[in-house]
Amino acid sequence: MSIKENSDAKTNESISSSDPLGTGSIEAPKYSCALGGAYGTALGVYGLVPLLHSGLGCGMGQLFGQLYAAGQNAGGPFGGTSTPTSGLVEEHVIFGGEDKLRKLIESSIEVMKGDAFALISGCIPALIGDDMEAVIREFEDQVPIIYINAPGFNGNSYEGYELFFEALIDQILVPLPVEKGMVNILGVVPNQHIFWKGELNIIKTLLEKIGLRANIIFTEPDGFEKLKELPAAEYNLVLSTWNGHRAAKKLEEKFGTPFITFPSVPVGPKQTSKFLRTVSEKLNVPEEVVEKVIEEEELRTYRFIEYSGDLLLIVYTHAYFAVVADSNAAINVTNFMVNELGLLPDIIQLTDNPPEEYRESIIKALTEDLEIESLPEIIFEPDSYEAREKLRDRPFQLLFASSLEANSAPELDALHVTVGFPAYDRMILGDSYAGYHGGLRLIEDYMNNFAGPL
Repeated sequence: MSIKENSDAKTNESISSSDPLGTGSIEAPKYSCALGGAYGTALGVYGLVPLLHSGLGCGMGQLFGQLYAAGQNAGGPFGGTSTPTSGLVEEHVIFGGEDKLRKLIESSIEVMKGDAFALISGCIPALIGDDMEAVIREFEDQVPIIYINAPGFNGNSYEGYELFFEALIDQILVPLPVEKGMVNILGVVPNQHIFWKGELNIIKTLLEKIGLRANIIFTEPDGFEKLKELPAAEYNLVLSTWNGHRAAKKLEEKFGTPFITFPSVPVGPKQTSKFLRTVSEKLNVPEEVVEKVIEEEELRTYRFIEYSGDLLLIVYTHAYFAVVADSNAAINVTNFMVNELGLLPDIIQLTDNPPEEYRESIIKALTEDLEIESLPEIIFEPDSYEAREKLRDRPFQLLFASSLEANSAPELDALHVTVGFPAYDRMILGDSYAGYHGGLRLIEDYMNNFAGPL
């Protein structure tokens, strides 16, 4: 069976992407709902205060199920227990929640000091038909408010990320003069991609080295101002096979900004050098500038990789590995392990439930650049129970997955490293596997499982 045929067969066993939350039950899906994605994205923008027009449990549920799951992260000054919410209950289902929303905005403007507010509405307002936009208009002269209609049943966290940007583009952004050499970074979903903070900052630093200015938006101290700068970019760089594509297309339609897509955030020298060369060609960066940076970074990184040589060659030479993670993590981890370290991919299970129209490109990104004859089995599987069952009786010795697979690793005779959501077993602040140095960190993390006296 070919890799394409095999993947299609397995896709039919999974939850259909046209019904992203599924018609049946799923054990521990590795994402939250659309409200959770919009909420997590808003919290990634410094100075943007999220307001939840939703049931009482929505914000607290996202604290445990989205923020803590993203590397044991707290929500910051506006997240978790500090997030203002309308706290809708049964009576609002009958009589409506508009007055409750009005009071939420009034009190939040008085108490919360931010540059703007992101009003995120959940399932209850969508079902009862609250006119949120009419209420928001009452406050339009007082403070900027972005309204994001994100009922949980609309989709998962990745959908919430797209809804956030679509609302921003429609409601806030206006045309600006194009700034040559400036690029926006899209496709890295705050909190849902567990290394989002480190990944974005590494990408920013790499692009600065070749003379470009990267508007990463998230983690920046003036986040709301960075959001408003989106129309000024010369290019949008989308670091995902499917996340951020809708936002990039909408920015192109409204402001004429072209975009370049990459399979994922680059990990290690080969992926990172290819990324820099592609970007520099599109933005007319002098070749000598880019090649100087690549030469210096590759020389240093490969010299450091040599220090792991004895462990790599003596303990797990050409070991088989498995991946259970979102598409972005699966693509960059697999390519790095195969092409830089010579490991063998056995099975890859993709947990983010991407829409059908993107699945062929994801398979292509996972296989076309692998410097190996034996290709992995690829399965789209959002159900944690099914993913565990499909790991049984396989030859892999290394398991790159989420923290949910950690307890299964011993019975599978595999060493485990958490590389995807959820990550309850590690604290992730500015860490990541992105760029040249990130490949070294990934080597450290998996070799720490078996390092010892040789």
